[in-house]
Parts: sequence; structure tokens; C-alpha cells
Amino acid sequence: MTFRGAALIVSIAGLAWSSAGASAGDSGQERAELAGRSLIGTPAPPLVLTTVDGGTIDLGQLYGKQAVYLKFWATWCVPCRQQMPHLEHTYETAGPELAVIAINSGFNDSVEEIREYRNKLGLTLPIAFDDGRAAAAFHLRVTPQHVVIGRDGKIRYVGHLADERLDAALLAARTEAGTAALPDSLAAAQSAAPAAIASASLATARHYRVGDHLPPEAPLTIDGTPFRLSDASSTRDTILVFLSPWCESYLATTRPAVSADCRRMREQVSAAASVHKARWLGIASGLWAAPGDLREYRAKYRIEIPLTLDESGDLFRSFDVTRVPTALIADGSGRIVRRIEARDLDAHTFGEATR
Repeated sequence: MTFRGAALIVSIAGLAWSSAGASAGDSGQERAELAGRSLIGTPAPPLVLTTVDGGTIDLGQLYGKQAVYLKFWATWCVPCRQQMPHLEHTYETAGPELAVIAINSGFNDSVEEIREYRNKLGLTLPIAFDDGRAAAAFHLRVTPQHVVIGRDGKIRYVGHLADERLDAALLAARTEAGTAALPDSLAAAQSAAPAAIASASLATARHYRVGDHLPPEAPLTIDGTPFRLSDASSTRDTILVFLSPWCESYLATTRPAVSADCRRMREQVSAAASVHKARWLGIASGLWAAPGDLREYRAKYRIEIPLTLDESGDLFRSFDVTRVPTALIADGSGRIVRRIEARDLDAHTFGEATR
């Protein structure tokens, strides 16, 4: 299938994203610009990306030599599919002044799915698979999300649409005067960037798996109440349910099986939470979600358990959650005893595991 044909096929389906992934007056472009506002003019972090073919791309080696265009995307994302012709064309015509890299968000995707997608569309540009570090460093909030880095190694633009603003940013980045090497001050700032990200991120400090005890963090629910993941004063089980408020509605078109899994998890959690006195917390991904979206999700489905928005993605990364729905069960001592994913769901999943 040609890129032009693929774009035409998804053009109508793409209209559904505005209602599934963004509230009225809160478009993908607005979300991306808001998330990237604090990044503009700052040194881009010199991360090392892993490609879907097992290679690596050292961003730090590109800064000061080329402008860099990073596009975050996902195979299930309709706007991402619509913009693929633009991305591939940009790569094919980039020349030596611009490095073009597609970064799959790693959310509800696998390397195998990405390779299949690449082969189906005949993509030739380099594709990296994010482990969460790039999403954290570049404040990923929507897909697609564009990041344009100048030849001076500073972030120049963050956006969502493939429009004249992106094209202007790419043109400016690739035609500006560059230097053979970064100034010492900028190089030092970029070297320090990952350390700053690491110190602020729960995910980079430690990963929590079955057998580990829950960390002492206390994320705020959307009602403003802190929820202590580890509570020494309670002997009840703790159940963390990782979700996306748009999973059932949006993925019904692009990933119907995943949409059905999200519905089953929600229904089973609601039924179990009404009779079992465990400590429940729903943790929503910050990708394509804001507090208002989570409140709408709660009202629509009459969710009774407390909900928190993991806007930064720290909790998802801390517990190695890359797919929804996923749940973790910790016993009365706070030790994680079970991980539940879609394949594990059945009518008694939570009834047998809680008390």
C-alpha cells in the first residue's frame, strides 16, 4: 500500500481521536506545546536510543553536527499513521544537515508489532523503541509528538501536528549556522541533564517487581488526597490498577482486542472493589490524558476506586508497566505477590486474590 493510500484510508478514522484523546478546547497541539514549554531553549539530553533492529543511536554524538528531528509515535495511533508520509518524506529529503528518528513510545506496542508495521508501509527511516527514558526527558504527553533540536543542541520546537509550524521549525533548525562541536558550557549542561532527570524520577531510582515491597510514595488522587502505596498502619491487600481512560473508546477501532481487555479489567475491578476491602488505586497513564479526562472517565463508568494521573509516567516505569490493562496485588505487608495482565483475566481474578 502506498503512503498516499494509507493516509486516505485513515483520514476519516482520525476524526475520532479528538473525542477519545482530548477534551474540547484541549487539542493534541495544545497538549504538546504545554508539555514542551519548559523544554524550549534548553539543552537536549544526550540519550542513547535502542533501535528495533538491536542497534543504538547516540543523540549526544549528533548534537553540534546536525539538527535532530525526533517523532514519538505508536502503531495504534491514527494521527501517527496519517503523518507517516510526511515523516518518511522528511527523512528522504533531509540531507546531511538533519537527522530524522522515529521513536515508538513503547506503550501498548512491541518490537515485533513495530517491525510488522514498518514492513507493511515500507518505512526506511531509523526507528527506536523507547524504554521510558526518552518519554520522560522530552515530556511525552501525546502521540504523535514532534521534537526539533537545533544544530546547537538546544530544543527549538515541540508540537503534535504535521503542519506549517513543524515545517518552519525543521527548516530553521537545518539551515541555521552550526559548529563542529558544542560549546563547553552546553556540553556540560547536556551531560548533567540525564542526572537531573534521574534524580527526579522514581523510575530511574528503582524498579518494583513481584517479590518486592511497595515504595513509600504517596501520589495524589484526582480529588487531591494522597494515597500511600505502602501503608504500615493497614494489613489489607493493596491493588494497583494501571489504565488509560481512552483505552475502551479509542482502541475499539485500532486495537479492538485491547479495548475489550480494558473493559473486562474495569468491570472485574468494579465488581471486586464493591465487596473486597482491599486498598484500591487506579493509576492512569499521562499519555493523552489530563485530570479532566480522568474525571470524565470516572463519571462515565461510575468508577468507585480512587484514581491518580501518572502524568510524568514515573509510576508506570517504576512498575515496568508498558501495557494496559495491568494490575499489581500486594499483600498486607506491602509485598507485591501477583501481576495481572490481560491474558490472566477471568471471572475470579480479583475475588481469589483479595480479602
